[in-house]
Amino acid sequence: MPRRSSEAHRQFSVKPAAKDAAALIPPSPTLATLQQAARSCKACDLWKLGTQTVFGEGPARARVMFVGEQPGDSEDKAGHPFIGPAGRLLDEVLAEVGIDRAEVYVTNVVKHFKWVAAQRGKRRIHKKPRHSEIEACRPWLDAELQVVMPEVLVCLGASAAQALLGKDFRVTRDHGTLMKSDLVPYVTGTTHPASILRAPDPEAREQQRKDFVRDLKKVSELIRRERKASAA
Repeated sequence: MPRRSSEAHRQFSVKPAAKDAAALIPPSPTLATLQQAARSCKACDLWKLGTQTVFGEGPARARVMFVGEQPGDSEDKAGHPFIGPAGRLLDEVLAEVGIDRAEVYVTNVVKHFKWVAAQRGKRRIHKKPRHSEIEACRPWLDAELQVVMPEVLVCLGASAAQALLGKDFRVTRDHGTLMKSDLVPYVTGTTHPASILRAPDPEAREQQRKDFVRDLKKVSELIRRERKASAA
């Protein structure tokens, strides 16, 4: 049954990928073969900085896919996405809005951690990836979408949203709006949980968190509607 939503009133075309990593995509890919192939990816120079490739994780038929910018320090060391402070906040809000974490696939547009050394101490400071680095890694994300085929794609933060939906997308303006795309039935963008944690003061942090909860509630409600429609 075709999926419909009264909120899906805008059409965004998902941008075509660069071909830098395309030759590494295995034929008839599965999540397991993609993860294995991505371990040796050198499509851009970020493999020299990252400890390891941090590929997406979750069920092969997840209803929702969350896409962030890149793994952070904790993820780079452990080799798993969204396990640091931002991931814990995401898990907390998912539980609050009623989205089963076991039905969610999480990944990033860039699979290696880009960082610079802190001026003092041994901390590794996140650095935004260049457009060329995002495009070099894009075939991996396209393959993940092809395998998982989620009902809803949630872009976390401006980097992920603009990489997939183009520079016209603005998280501040378009966040929480469920839109049609040519790759998945519905796509939306919202703030990255790491941005909430970096808010300048408690009041700003609380407001951003409320907006984040409100955006993910829309996703939760859409999933429930689609589940009921498919069961009817």
